[in-house]
Amino acid sequence: MSNFAASRLITGPFDEIVVRKTVEELRDQLSDKPTFGLVFVTPDYAEKSTELLELIRVYGHVPTLIGCSATGLVGQSQEQEEGSGFSLLLVSLPGGKATAFAFDQNNVEESPSNDFWYEKTGLKPQEIKAWLVFLNPFSVNVESWLKQWNQAYPGLPIFGARAGGVPGDPDAWVFCNDRVVPGGVALALEGDIAVHSVVSQGCKPIGEPLTVTQADRNVLLTLGSRPAYDVLCEVYKDLSDAEREQARGHLFAGLAMSEYLEEYKRGDFLVRNIIGADPKSKAVAINGMPRVGQTLQYQLRDSPAASEELRRLLREQAARLPAAPFAGLLCTCNGRGRGLFGRPNHDASLVNEFFPGLPLTGLFASSEIGPVGDRSFEHGYTASLALITPASSMKKEG
Repeated sequence: MSNFAASRLITGPFDEIVVRKTVEELRDQLSDKPTFGLVFVTPDYAEKSTELLELIRVYGHVPTLIGCSATGLVGQSQEQEEGSGFSLLLVSLPGGKATAFAFDQNNVEESPSNDFWYEKTGLKPQEIKAWLVFLNPFSVNVESWLKQWNQAYPGLPIFGARAGGVPGDPDAWVFCNDRVVPGGVALALEGDIAVHSVVSQGCKPIGEPLTVTQADRNVLLTLGSRPAYDVLCEVYKDLSDAEREQARGHLFAGLAMSEYLEEYKRGDFLVRNIIGADPKSKAVAINGMPRVGQTLQYQLRDSPAASEELRRLLREQAARLPAAPFAGLLCTCNGRGRGLFGRPNHDASLVNEFFPGLPLTGLFASSEIGPVGDRSFEHGYTASLALITPASSMKKEG
């Protein structure tokens, strides 16, 4: 049986001998030479980052390597939210290839059209199955970049996250092959593979879905011809005592991704923060751009809802796949973990429950990138999982 991927999460400060041994062991587990690698490190590895990248590429025979710094790490059934370490995944794509390139804010600002990015990357949409992207949020406007990327590569899933650093220190590190780059790095996955997503936003709808009848940019004015603020107050009032306690700071707005559903449920909404509510103007401001005619439903985020949703989405995806994935990338919010679930390893262990032994890497981040519907978005409090399978494993679908 072919072994297309291998991963390991190592705890502790940088140690050349440990890195070399880990890389060699992972390389030897693969059935063929690596196509690419993903590596995530805690901020204390920064001064050794160039040495780390060189060790992985030389002793792992890794031609293409990307990654970033992070406040916490993810591995197979394991999460490390504090302390030192690195998480590494080596992948040998069956009949595929991986192409990496770095970009910066200047590229984002000077991009006149989609053709700019096609020339920059050397890749057209039809050649790619998915993008893996990591960005330094202190030097790249993530929102502007993502808007351009969705336009240039419509329908293609984008997975990734913002790189993280030392809390309070405005710096982070993004890796492309053997160097640290100032902006972002993108990896195109190509060939005889398929990439599937599980994006769990961890909310449950509350109240009723209503049509946006008046809005001004990111400000909701009326829902179903009623003041948005009054609707929010009514929804809060109808919560149970326990839910009201949980709702403090955990109420959100869900924008429906389709207007053609008879009944809306979890997963049908793009969840966005409520950033202000004004009892005088009766308006509610959200971190999103609602449009008139779009369906909106307020949402509640809590531990049971987040756990239940991720479990359901993993179960549904596992049932759809006729063959097990051979590698995974999990980007999860640093607002999840122990702080939300009260125990360690929640998201990673659930992935391992439904995909036992899956080689997995990833990170805790301040925001995550993943697809909802046919577009990719930047999320908060979300677990964004990319699952890679051979394309031939999907021929039974449909």
